[in-house]
Amino acid sequence: MSENNTGSRPTILVTNDDGMFAPGIKALVSIAKEFGEVVVVAPDSPQSGMGHAITIDDPIRLHKVDVFPEIEAWECSGTPVDCVKLAKQVIFNDRPAPDLCVSGINHGSNASLNIIYSGTMSAAMEASLEGINSIGFSLLDYTFDADFEASRPFVAAIISEALKNGLGPARLLNVNIPKLSREEIKGVKVCRQGNARWVEKFQEAVDPRGKKYYWLTGQFENQEEADDTDIWALDNGYISVVPSMHDLTDYKALEPLKSLEKINGPYVT
Repeated sequence: MSENNTGSRPTILVTNDDGMFAPGIKALVSIAKEFGEVVVVAPDSPQSGMGHAITIDDPIRLHKVDVFPEIEAWECSGTPVDCVKLAKQVIFNDRPAPDLCVSGINHGSNASLNIIYSGTMSAAMEASLEGINSIGFSLLDYTFDADFEASRPFVAAIISEALKNGLGPARLLNVNIPKLSREEIKGVKVCRQGNARWVEKFQEAVDPRGKKYYWLTGQFENQEEADDTDIWALDNGYISVVPSMHDLTDYKALEPLKSLEKINGPYVT
């Protein structure tokens, strides 16, 4: 059983983007409660693909629910990021901040470029912005009835390590787990985010009123063959762990763009 620096059990904030009743969050809560006092704040409906969206034009509702036995749980009408903001500003307003935030377990991959679109990872990122060590967990199985049993020992080990030793200079981890049996998973690889992208298509159709609509489809394609990426790790039977950050600066481009500093007035043709 873990303890924080006060000698008491650590507090773990659990959130997700698939909603309060998704099997993935049920699995994550059952693991997290072995290591600390769990508080759940999750959306009241699926919020996949919301990225770092926040609610600004509508009121956000937050109410306690009895979903997990003996676990404090709050359902939020907003986005995954709203869940974390309200957890920090409302639920933990008069008590110490959580020692760790875990998000997921997501139904589907959040490797590579998916982190940008992911509500799961954005919730974890929001907690990390608040100074809370955070981990997003995802299983490469998009089905609602995904089996999380093979993930359990690895998720538990990573949570345990984070609570005992912290995350080093990192504040946020993106953990993706291949859809394999426990015996087939080869281990864990700490790696970088791979260069992959969605090749998107929009299927056009016509609704019963004769109006066109579009349905987004596409294929996820790896753009490199390097063996130090999350895509390679997952394709080769490993769990990928990517230390992620908030700084989106392209540092390699700073020097080549210095010529822009010569501009000191309106452009004249």
